[in-house]
Amino acid sequence: MRRLTVALTLLATLAAGAHTGSRALSAERDTAGGRGTNVLVVGVDSRAGLSAAEKRRLHVGGKGCNCTDVMMLVHLSEDGRRASVVSIPRDSYVQYPLPGPPRFGKINGAYAIGAGPLTVRTVEQVTGLHVDHYLETGFTGFEQTVDNLGGATVCTDKPLLDEGSGLDITAGVHHTDGNQTLRYVRARHVNRPGDLGRVRRQQRTVNELLARLSAEGALADPLRAARTARTLLKTVRPGPATGLDDLVRIGWTLGRLRAERTEFATVPIRVFDHRVPGVGSTLLWHEARSAALWKALAEDRPLTGDPRIQPVPENPAETNPAGIRVRVDDPAVAEALARGGFQATAQPAPAVRPGGPPVITYAPGGEADAATLAAALPGARLRPAPDHDKAFDVTVGTDPVHVKEVTYDRNKAEGAPVTADTLRCPPAP
Repeated sequence: MRRLTVALTLLATLAAGAHTGSRALSAERDTAGGRGTNVLVVGVDSRAGLSAAEKRRLHVGGKGCNCTDVMMLVHLSEDGRRASVVSIPRDSYVQYPLPGPPRFGKINGAYAIGAGPLTVRTVEQVTGLHVDHYLETGFTGFEQTVDNLGGATVCTDKPLLDEGSGLDITAGVHHTDGNQTLRYVRARHVNRPGDLGRVRRQQRTVNELLARLSAEGALADPLRAARTARTLLKTVRPGPATGLDDLVRIGWTLGRLRAERTEFATVPIRVFDHRVPGVGSTLLWHEARSAALWKALAEDRPLTGDPRIQPVPENPAETNPAGIRVRVDDPAVAEALARGGFQATAQPAPAVRPGGPPVITYAPGGEADAATLAAALPGARLRPAPDHDKAFDVTVGTDPVHVKEVTYDRNKAEGAPVTADTLRCPPAP
């Protein structure tokens, strides 16, 4: 009976703790149309009611902002055969739909001004979509909810340590309790840093829990969904247009979906650090790509595979070349890599060059950056070397070298539309 509570509460509570030019989204869009059902789920950053001991245990010290720290728009297709979950970063710079002179700010600030109703109107204005249902909760019930389920599954390919959230886990797949899971989904100062990296971890956690719901048949029929929905109402506050029958339908729909029919995405961003006096660092949406995303939802189409939302570059890179230090024993190749965005420097050439293509030598653990460098040096061979430093060494051989420009898109690396099956954690050993 608790399982739908867990899945939808997670959508709302994960974490605590995203127009062209320099203007915010003012998006005067028509919200009258659209197919399918849109559910706005928010988690409010509030420490109200928490004792000092609870704050220490949950590692949520400090003052809450009484704003939405997590915001996900869940679109259920009209035929009930697909779900799209779109994370809206909390620092998105938007215009609030308020009377009087235009007022701009972060999208999470709409809640502090006008609670749920203004939050809904703001989302409707900037997306052009009608919000059919609204669910709201704080993160205080997160720990207990995950514990009631028997824990959660989280995974990482690198150790994660974040003092802000209290997260400290090793690489691999972990079965975590509510406290550990809260720290995992709140962390902002780990790889990948910032809100987009955190949002992807939230999506992974939700995905794993929804997978468990489906595997256990918790929502296999309307009766089970109804029982679960009643439990949901104990921890999640629905909007005035959302009743028990709506929650039953939502739960039953989610429970019947296959992984390849559920997709997760984050609103595409054009500027990741837009500074606004009195507001701080904000995010500007990529106007064309975000508009294509909302149009796809309005027309009840899938997000994955749409090049208008996520273009497919000729030579994509998963990591940013600007953060990769490279030493090259050929000045011309070093110069070409530097023009392509790498931190490349020339080193003395050897007396005799080895035969064959270039060789990239790097420390184990640098596979992702090595792949980016290899994309710029087609045909290069990769050679991990224990005790190697963090820089990469390129040894140019006798074969001709053609340096190819790579395209790094942070939106693709951290928030591109993907189906649920691609977000799954690998099986635990």
